[in-house]
Amino acid sequence: MVRDREPLAEAKKVLKNTFGFQSFRGGQGKVIESLLGGSDTLAIMPTGSGKSLCYQVPALLFAGVTLVISPLVSLMKDQVDDLNELGISATFINSTLAAKEMRRRLEETAKGTYRLVYVAPERLESEGFLPLAQSIKTAFIAVDEAHCVSRWGHDFRPSYRRIAAFLKELPERPVVGAFTATATPEVKADIINLLGLKAPRIIVTGYDRPNLYFSVLRGVSKEDYILQYLAAKRENPGIIYTSTRKETDKLAGYLQKHGLKCAKYHAGMRNAEREKNQEAFLRDDVTVMVATNAFGMGIDKSNVRFVIHYSIPGNIEAYYQEAGRAGRDGEPGECIVLYHPKDVLMQRYLIEKSVYSPKRKKNELNKLQALVNYCHTAKCLRKELLAYFGEEDTPENCGNCGNCRDEGETVDVTLDAQKVLSCAYRLKGRFGAAMLARVLKGAQNKRIRQLKLDRLSTYGLLADRSIEEIRDFIGFLTAEGYLHLTEGSYPLVKLGRKAAAVIKGREKVMRRLTQLQDTAEEDLFSVLRRLRKQVADRENRPPYMVFSDATLREMSEKCPEDDRAFRRITGVGEKKAKKYGPEFLAAIKKYRAAGAAGPADDEER
Repeated sequence: MVRDREPLAEAKKVLKNTFGFQSFRGGQGKVIESLLGGSDTLAIMPTGSGKSLCYQVPALLFAGVTLVISPLVSLMKDQVDDLNELGISATFINSTLAAKEMRRRLEETAKGTYRLVYVAPERLESEGFLPLAQSIKTAFIAVDEAHCVSRWGHDFRPSYRRIAAFLKELPERPVVGAFTATATPEVKADIINLLGLKAPRIIVTGYDRPNLYFSVLRGVSKEDYILQYLAAKRENPGIIYTSTRKETDKLAGYLQKHGLKCAKYHAGMRNAEREKNQEAFLRDDVTVMVATNAFGMGIDKSNVRFVIHYSIPGNIEAYYQEAGRAGRDGEPGECIVLYHPKDVLMQRYLIEKSVYSPKRKKNELNKLQALVNYCHTAKCLRKELLAYFGEEDTPENCGNCGNCRDEGETVDVTLDAQKVLSCAYRLKGRFGAAMLARVLKGAQNKRIRQLKLDRLSTYGLLADRSIEEIRDFIGFLTAEGYLHLTEGSYPLVKLGRKAAAVIKGREKVMRRLTQLQDTAEEDLFSVLRRLRKQVADRENRPPYMVFSDATLREMSEKCPEDDRAFRRITGVGEKKAKKYGPEFLAAIKKYRAAGAAGPADDEER
């Protein structure tokens, strides 16, 4: 606990002088104030909201060592490198270290050399670590990715269950902070109980990421769309997620064949190849990473401009965390899902194969259906995501998603909806979506004839549509509450709560079609980004560790002319101003001298 009349006063000084930020944003101030006041704290903050600062700043103010427990080996190294660059003594201890280096770091930790020590949760049980933790003054423990403690979460790790026992073995219990980006009510309760938090303050800063644009595209040629999209985005870094290793290999090969700078990443590759590709992506040597969900956890790359889901993940928690890797610097990012019904079959197969508990399997299938509904809804996509996490009081129109932007045509699909609903009524809830689609299509197969479904008055009502189009429309009607799917591995289609009004002609059904968006780069921003890449290559470090895209964007907007103005740019700080200021100021001056109009010129005109 930090004894100060104003707990945030010193924290604000650290924030400005060490990290180069003028003020806290979002809920950072509340979280830090709670921790410095000595309270266990559960902070639920979206990806990109600056969770790491919420434990790094207090670590520099507590009298003792801060242990950061994280499952993300790559994140440990990135954050430690960044802290060391800022002059902060920090280290990590994990399985990637050679035995000699491991002993050295443990010895230095015992001497009190480091303010922050990053460890994997498994390290808490290793021989010799508990005595070490008991011998030093551990003032603060930060548990990152705290949702990993819960079986109901999407990244359960059994080792997280042992953190509470570790805390009890310490001679003096430190302040504990638990941090996560996503937590349903069940996961939130597990974090508090299973980590043994003592009367914690729960600070939910909101799940919204206003800088992210969400969209879902259905019925497109995925490969053609990807080529078109990447051609429009040029040098913007991004991630494309696939559901299987085979799909990753195929798509990466296809993009490389078409001359695009991309790499791939999945668990079936050799470690050396994965590390090489990851490093190339972090350094902007390749702009696109095609990967399974094995990639991304702990990748602290702030300038990812887009995340495309080539195939859907298993639930909204996983989707929101993966999509949230775009725009971590606060700059605009795009999160796009390319939906196909076959993706749902693959995810059902994976759930059936990997989940054995009937109760948990039912829960996972329900989560998958929630994601499918998201992919078909005509409502605000952001509102749907936030409602999933319990945030109901949100605007009906966010203005920054594929369904809310006024870019697509809204069409009246009432007649088609009546045809589908009437057919579902006549099938009496005995069949799934696939059979409903076949009957509407007027498919000729043995089972339909055996069941005499070809005699229904609704048989063949949508004969001019493809099965895929009909299945997609059924998904839309389900998402909007006109149809309802039963729970379980083989869901049946029934009429939903809103069906009667449509069948009787009292309500219209409207659907909006979305279109591809394009963005243009600002010239000075591009100049500064190229300079950042040169500096990063010279220092053998990722570009975003030099300056974030947000910092470069502010430079390009404000065009600082001297060192004093340069230091006022968010994300610069004293050390970076001294180290990089002359080069970046010279680049800005040269650009303006060449005749480009900056903010001052605009004001004069």
